[in-house]
Amino acid sequence: MKKFTSTESYIATEDLIEAVNSSLTLEKPLLIKGEPGTGKTRLAEEIATILNTDLIKWNVKSNTKASQGLYEYDAVSRLRDSQLGDKKVENIKNYIRKGVLWKAFESSKRPVLLIDEIDKADIEFPNDLLQELDTMEFFVYETGEIISATQRPAVIITSNNEKDLPDAFLRRCFFHYISFPDLETLQEIVRVHFPDIKKSLINATLKSFIDIRNTVGIKKKPSTSELLDWLKLILADDIDASDLLKKDNKNILPPLYGALLKNEADVELFQKIAFMSRNEN
Repeated sequence: MKKFTSTESYIATEDLIEAVNSSLTLEKPLLIKGEPGTGKTRLAEEIATILNTDLIKWNVKSNTKASQGLYEYDAVSRLRDSQLGDKKVENIKNYIRKGVLWKAFESSKRPVLLIDEIDKADIEFPNDLLQELDTMEFFVYETGEIISATQRPAVIITSNNEKDLPDAFLRRCFFHYISFPDLETLQEIVRVHFPDIKKSLINATLKSFIDIRNTVGIKKKPSTSELLDWLKLILADDIDASDLLKKDNKNILPPLYGALLKNEADVELFQKIAFMSRNEN
């Protein structure tokens, strides 16, 4: 079986590589946690690319039900068609819509199934998937069919840690927490996305970025994806490294800081810091 590793477009730590390959070997779901913007969703895409297989994505929302991942029976359409005398009502399968698990189970080659942001759903959502993810089969009540996986999909489950997941669910997963990248890894990530960027600009942007993340009291720390957005704007505006390192008492924020700070409380925090610096001087 092909092993997961870093790619030209995705930098993975040794711990993350080990976690992915362990879950593939054990054929257990890989539960990935970490700050938003640390590449959890992108990881599933890269695994599918390396394994040369399909990515089947399930974007979980607050109102998502586990049963929707299996199938949905459209009884309303069937009733309407029966009133209109449509002959297709004779076959109930015409009103069953396959969910992502059904599609993954019947795939001709082992797919990657991404259950994205599972913690957005109701607390019972993970428990309702326990049996299906464990046995890799489910029963369709309307047709009496048992849908079984021809081969176990590689299941990647992401969570932003908004709520705790049930212990019974956790026991069935291989777990990995994606820590925020260290300076060396951040430099590698930047070079992957911007191969022609000057070293002086990398150093300047990372210094400003890390200073913002380390500011005491900040509510929403900027993520890796926001760093890349910021760098794209800096390069588009041809901003020099020296301009990023300039700070005065009136403005301690770097140019285009709106790519990094995403709420008014954090902007006000830096304004207060600037005000206090002016008073001290």
